[in-house]
Formats: sequence, structure tokens, C-alpha cells
Amino acid sequence: MSWIIGGSYFESCNCDAICPCRRIDGAHGGRSSHGLCVGVLAWSIAAGEADGVDLAGLPVAIAMRYSDDEAGSPWSWILYLDASATDERRNALTRIFTGRLGGDMLRLPWVRKPSDLMAVRPVEIEIDCTRRRQRLRIRDLVRISIRDAYHGTEQVTCAIPGHDRAGEELIADELTLADGPLVFDFQGVCGYASTFEYSSSN
Repeated sequence: MSWIIGGSYFESCNCDAICPCRRIDGAHGGRSSHGLCVGVLAWSIAAGEADGVDLAGLPVAIAMRYSDDEAGSPWSWILYLDASATDERRNALTRIFTGRLGGDMLRLPWVRKPSDLMAVRPVEIEIDCTRRRQRLRIRDLVRISIRDAYHGTEQVTCAIPGHDRAGEELIADELTLADGPLVFDFQGVCGYASTFEYSSSN
């Protein structure tokens, strides 16, 4: 199946800014700030399709956890999809984000590493990608509120949207998740925003 999606991306995790995962002034990152990384990744798809199934206008989010001290740092993660989308659209996004349709997803950590997909949840998702004021609400499960940019001069990029894309380090006022085994609540931790484009052809 051929597919392509693109739009806006942002995330927040419990690391200190600048997140050590980033490439900073061209230098590769390393171990997470606290050894255990927990966070939420969010995509707002502006345009896209999978074999003729329109995916424009849909949000997608992932809640995740991994430990640098576990061999291979496997991910435990939950995939959130828009409950208002049709089954056909959600099915296409599930297959894309789990890597079953190949392409760019094969380079992303929850696909290329050992991982445990704990749930795929169709839920109400509210997303706002306003620069430096990004917001994510997923029912009573997930909240991200970005406060502002990180005020440093470093140039940072992130592997998930791709190091070929310019991005911006952010500070989160709120990063909260309460969903089964993934429960955390942080303020003042790192965030990041960029654009993304993934496809089956890369």
C-alpha cells in the first residue's frame, strides 16, 4: 500500500531542556536526562492519504516509556487515534504508525526497536499547533501545554520528524498522562516542535 502524510509535530518528555535525544549544533545526543524517559508525541496531519483513503485533518498521538538501562531500551507505548474518524481511516493510520506499511516508519524507535504496543485507543483528541503555545488534550488521559520556546542559541533537530527538518526546543508548562500502566505528571520539562512528512517511498 502506498501512503504519505505530512503536517505539524510536537512532543514533550520528562527530560531537561535541551533534551539529550536531540542533535545539538550537529552533535549526536545520548542518554536521557534521568535514565527513564516518559512522554507524549503528537502529529496533526494537514495532508495525506493511504491508497486513496484521505487522512487529512486527523490527529495522532503516542504515549511512551523506555529505560536506558534496559537492554535495547525497548518502548512501551499507547497509540491514540481520533474517535470521530471512520474505521477505514483509523485502520490506515494504525498500520502506518505501527510500521506495518513500511516506509519512513521503519526508522522510528517504537518500530525499529523491540517494543510493546499496550493499546490502540480511539478517543476524542483536541490538538492546537500554534507556535510556542501547542496544546494537546486526550479526554481525561493526556494533557500537554507548551509555555514558550527554550531561550538558548543552540540549533536542535529531532529524529522523529527527521534531522533534515528545522525544529525548535520548547518548555512545557504541563505534561500529564494517566492511562493504565503509564502515569506521570511534570511541569517545566522539555518539548520540541517541527513539521513532518512520512511516506511509503522512503
